Amino acid sequence: MKNNKKNNQPIGVFDSGVGGLSVLKELEHLLPNEDFIFLADQLYLPYGEKNKKELISRVSKITDYFIHQHNIKMMIMACNTATSNTIDDLRKKYSFPIVGTIPAVKVAAEKTKTGTIAVISTVATSKSQALKKLINNYCQSMHVLNIGCKNLVEMVERGLPSVVDKLLLEYLEPVVDSNADYLVLGCTHYPFLKKNIKKIVGRKVKFLDSGKAIAKRARFLLVTNSMVNNQKKHGKTSYFTTLDPSKFSKTANLLLKSKIIAKKAKV
Repeated sequence: MKNNKKNNQPIGVFDSGVGGLSVLKELEHLLPNEDFIFLADQLYLPYGEKNKKELISRVSKITDYFIHQHNIKMMIMACNTATSNTIDDLRKKYSFPIVGTIPAVKVAAEKTKTGTIAVISTVATSKSQALKKLINNYCQSMHVLNIGCKNLVEMVERGLPSVVDKLLLEYLEPVVDSNADYLVLGCTHYPFLKKNIKKIVGRKVKFLDSGKAIAKRARFLLVTNSMVNNQKKHGKTSYFTTLDPSKFSKTANLLLKSKIIAKKAKV
């Protein structure tokens, strides 16, 4: 394939809320000439409490929105919960490349020196077959602390109120009491909690998230499918939310330390 119109089409990135911004940041860094459409599906937050059928229905609507309203060439599912429950169905339904987000369990298993790792994620991800499969495939001789966390996503959405530390203390107690040396952040909201987590687990535990791996995978697929945007100028990102644009913008500005103005999307 030679250079064609698809090269100039944007890449759709979505999450249930602001967490996917941690992935978007890595994408923008590695693919500076690409245009992105970021959608926070905050009206349907949290995804972690929805069942598989509900998630497939919701994510299909978002994919159709990206196609019909923004003519995307690729989609990034910047959400572990959505990926683990819907990506196989979506890839059967849609023909363009779809990149998912999975907890970095394999990397943790390769790096651990103690043989104990921890994974924190939403309740839905912690119970998913996808995570179970990752643990079974890569951690057979290891001890894995699989911790499902309620309300952490909402804490990030609210701009990290002080009560988040109390919640983290509760969820991370098993990690502190173990000899885990790697903590997998199995939700894209959680990289924004790194400072808070470090205060609790200390320096002995290293963090792993999926942002850089997702960006590298996206670049690989763009190159192999001849979809790289060859524009000389820096790409632009447009932000949308299904709930309140002003609230999203305020939280996004706080998390990314940059000026962001979002628009309302009807999905």
